[in-house]
Amino acid sequence: MAKDVPTSRRAVLLAIFIAFGFLFGYDMGVISGCLIMPDFIRRFGQEGTDGQYYLSSSRQSIIVSLLSAGGAIAQAFTSDRLGRRGSILFWSAIFTVGVAIQTGTTYSLVQLVIGRYIAGLGVGSLSAIVPLYNGETAPKAIRGTILVIYQVQIISGIFLSYLFELGSHTINNSASWRLPIGLQMVWGIVLLSGMFFLPESPRHLLGTGRGDEARKVIAELNGVPEDNPLVIEIVEELDFAIKAENEGGKATWLECFSTRNALWRRTMNGMMLQFIQQLNGQNFYYYYGDTFFQSAGAGLSPYIIQTILGAVSVVGTLPALYFIETWGRRKSLLLGASTQAVCALIVAVVGHATLAPTGTPTSALTARNRAGGDVVITFAVFQVFIFGTTWGPTPWVYLGESFPLRVRPKSIALGSATNWFWNFMLSFFSPRIVDRIGPMIMLVFFGMLVFGYIYVYFAIPETKGLTLEEVDELYRSGIRPWRSVGWRPSDKHYHHEEKGASDSVEEV
Repeated sequence: MAKDVPTSRRAVLLAIFIAFGFLFGYDMGVISGCLIMPDFIRRFGQEGTDGQYYLSSSRQSIIVSLLSAGGAIAQAFTSDRLGRRGSILFWSAIFTVGVAIQTGTTYSLVQLVIGRYIAGLGVGSLSAIVPLYNGETAPKAIRGTILVIYQVQIISGIFLSYLFELGSHTINNSASWRLPIGLQMVWGIVLLSGMFFLPESPRHLLGTGRGDEARKVIAELNGVPEDNPLVIEIVEELDFAIKAENEGGKATWLECFSTRNALWRRTMNGMMLQFIQQLNGQNFYYYYGDTFFQSAGAGLSPYIIQTILGAVSVVGTLPALYFIETWGRRKSLLLGASTQAVCALIVAVVGHATLAPTGTPTSALTARNRAGGDVVITFAVFQVFIFGTTWGPTPWVYLGESFPLRVRPKSIALGSATNWFWNFMLSFFSPRIVDRIGPMIMLVFFGMLVFGYIYVYFAIPETKGLTLEEVDELYRSGIRPWRSVGWRPSDKHYHHEEKGASDSVEEV
């Protein structure tokens, strides 16, 4: 097989641009700071008996969670019809409209949450299309790294939102929250305009009979001429896989759970990794960290603490660009689950034993409260760092490289929808749970991380260094996940022009 070593700068630039998980990350971070801004509370909160305005846990839940309610299933209906590129254009426009509605509201809580719901439709669909697009477009030698960039963009978006709010929260009018929220329109417009200069997925082009365009894109992304053996081989392999996948007619949602090619296992693995990722505990800090750290008794404002948290997240994600291809997928997930579980347990126990009740004045905090707060913040920061290196990017990498073209849009949509569903559940119920048990909510995340370690060990195979088509053979081989490290495809996978190809077609 021709050596798949991409040299095209365009492939990397494409991934950096299209990995606009930035949109999702920025919105996740920006709403956290808004929840404690006086003008935001006065406009969308309730007036207490003492004449002071406040945001109840139920209103916080609704405001935060409606972004996640948009989900990611909708993109599956556009990614084939409009193409990967066209779908990104469409959902970027939807997201931008939703942000405009939020920014334009004055005192209407209804308008605010409708805007967040519409923006959620856009960013939720983009969260599914981006891994799909990158998984189909990136040369395999850097596919894992390129998909990690998606997580880097999410974390970078969170960090940038914290920086903007660190500056804007001192403004004594609606600009304190309108400016950071409204800036999302800029990110949406940038993505919209940039997509006009990016290519369609070569797998989608071949699947729709546009072979010449596909060859041109593959050549550009791999930095070689169109007649290079690498381009010819990739096109032949994709053509063979597409024909085999399409023999059974149009794919259905039910087919994602078919026993054929272990599709049910692959879909469930993608969904389970997204489910576990959302209940690692990090999103609790991202969404409600400002509110949570107010009770930690640190000498810094919650905005500064969140900014530090965001910076640590970015720093933690950068090593993943290297580890995802050296450690592999399994090792990253296993190490991440075990170390994060220790952090979550410490935060739960120390926080429960030492933190003062929410609302306690800073002047009334004891030395014990402050010492406990320092421990809580330290291990919260460490947990977020480990998440960025392991569980942040790896489930998205796995989701983008696990499915055959025939069911890929639907299977990725199911994985992304699972992510958004549990994101919604977390953001909706967390304030209510914290009201009742405080820092002990971290025990929920501790239990999920222990479960995640066990699940990964027994269910997730290693897919590092395999093409999307070789992943098919990995699952068909029936190898146990804990023995899959070092597995290699057979030669017959490439020589589909021989007689063995007919057997492979039947098997697919």
